[in-house]
Amino acid sequence: MYYDLLPKIKNAMRARKGKISVPFSRMDFAILKVLADAGYVKSAEKEAMDGKSVIAIRLAPPLKQDATSGFALVSKPSRHRYVDYRSLRTVMQGHGLGILSTSKGIMTDREAKKQKIGGEYLFKIW
Repeated sequence: MYYDLLPKIKNAMRARKGKISVPFSRMDFAILKVLADAGYVKSAEKEAMDGKSVIAIRLAPPLKQDATSGFALVSKPSRHRYVDYRSLRTVMQGHGLGILSTSKGIMTDREAKKQKIGGEYLFKIW
C-alpha cells in the first residue's frame, strides 16, 4: 500500500539510488503515475520479475534538494479521512501536493478542486 511505498521512495532518494522496485498493486501504480506527472518520480512501469509483477520506479535525478523532502499520511489503515472539495487547502503554500482517492480515480488536490470532487485524502507530499 501507499503507506509503505512513500518511505521506500524517500529512502531511495536519500541513498541516491536511480531505480527501485516494489510489489505491484493497482493503487500503488495509480499513485505513482500521479507522482510521475507531478515530477516527484521520473517514471513507473509494470514489469515481471521471477514470475511476479513488480513496479519499477525510476527516481528523479538528485538536485541540490531531494525532490521528496517529506510526506504526511492523512488517511491510515485504522482511520480514513474524507474531504469535500471545498475543504481542500494547499500543501506547503502551493509547493506540495495532496493525493486523493476519488470516484474518478486517484488525483491531486488541485485536480479534485477543478472537477469539484471530494474523496479519501490519502497523503500530502512536498
